[in-house]
Amino acid sequence: MVNLEMIGRGMRWHDLTLEQAKPLEYKMKWATEAIETALAVGQRPALAFSGGKDSTVLLHLLLMRFRSQAQEMPIIYGNTGMEFAECIQFVRRMADEWRLDLHEARPGKTEEAGFKYTAQRRIWERLVQCGRIQRVLKPDGKLKSTRHLELECPVDLRRQLEEERLVWPAGTRQSYWWCADQYGWPLLGKAWSRLTAHRINIDTFLRFSASQSQDETLLAYYDVLRQVKISQHCCEALKKEPARRMQRELGVDLIFKGLMASESRSRAKNFLSRGYVFEGAKQDYLGERAFFHCQPLAIWTEKNIWDYIERYQVPYAPLYDMEYVALDGSRQHIRRNGCIGCGTDFGFKNNHLYVLRQTHRRAWETIMRAGMAREIRNLQRAMRANQLTLWDAFEPEELIEAQPCVLDDLDGLGGRDGGLELAYDAEVEG
Repeated sequence: MVNLEMIGRGMRWHDLTLEQAKPLEYKMKWATEAIETALAVGQRPALAFSGGKDSTVLLHLLLMRFRSQAQEMPIIYGNTGMEFAECIQFVRRMADEWRLDLHEARPGKTEEAGFKYTAQRRIWERLVQCGRIQRVLKPDGKLKSTRHLELECPVDLRRQLEEERLVWPAGTRQSYWWCADQYGWPLLGKAWSRLTAHRINIDTFLRFSASQSQDETLLAYYDVLRQVKISQHCCEALKKEPARRMQRELGVDLIFKGLMASESRSRAKNFLSRGYVFEGAKQDYLGERAFFHCQPLAIWTEKNIWDYIERYQVPYAPLYDMEYVALDGSRQHIRRNGCIGCGTDFGFKNNHLYVLRQTHRRAWETIMRAGMAREIRNLQRAMRANQLTLWDAFEPEELIEAQPCVLDDLDGLGGRDGGLELAYDAEVEG
């Protein structure tokens, strides 16, 4: 058995800093050794490929140093339905030109019909008004399930809601829009959207649950949650679950990822505790066999990625050539790909939505008009303890057209650059 303890695990923060300062040749050597170690323990490897620059470099390195294994390796592309056109076209072109075994992981579909959130709220309010809400609550005041609520819908209201087409039919793709409706909009980092239940379940918890904490910080968080419909469930439904499903279908027991410790503190901590190659959670489809993760680029930096691209003339998605004007007036290139509608870094300067407004205006407007603008305004108001400003006199639709755009950041006045403990860690691979 390969000794995984010898391949990067157990470093300290100071050690990582020193490693990140090493030259590209050194990092390529360690990346190659990490890949060799992983291939020695995995029988069915695959690459998680986003079409981003990092995973493209990793793919090129695999093909250059391990061509025979790489050409047989499934390439799993998470097609969330909200990918940048520049990236999805690049992925498909590269699959054709490099003869990749490409597999697109798509979000699943609902098995049963279900009401839209607006309809669920109306059912919920009717049950409260007529004194029947206890029939769908657990003893501690939490909702038994969304299904229980919908089954209790009075016949006349059900007919009305169906006539208004406030229903998601069975077989509905669990899209970004479905997630936003049923769970909430992806605003702020994981620390601010840790509850993954349906929004109607959260509404019930906030009003009726007897198990709420008395911690002042948590209660303040609940106050924000009452006013803002936010959730990170889209990352689970659009990206993680489809990837797991595809890995199961392909029998994958080793996944390569182009993650770098330099991207976030949580990724750095992950590498320091686990190293380049580590055993993940057990997968029932593998029986007694282990499931491994490998992150060969862990000590690389963004500069290393671009140096590698230049040295080996590696093609990359044209998304990275697009420019925007940063808050300091400088012109910058897009640095990350990922889901178009992601707002997990909202609250930081030059966040994803701020950039999107400049580079993909039509997509930005579509997302804002669909409900994101309303939730941003609610969030801004909640964060200033409901103190009103001039902008509260305008409807969300009007704010979309306002200049300067007050929907660009958390306070609407130029960005906080991490002033709050937002715990941002983008799940997308750049």
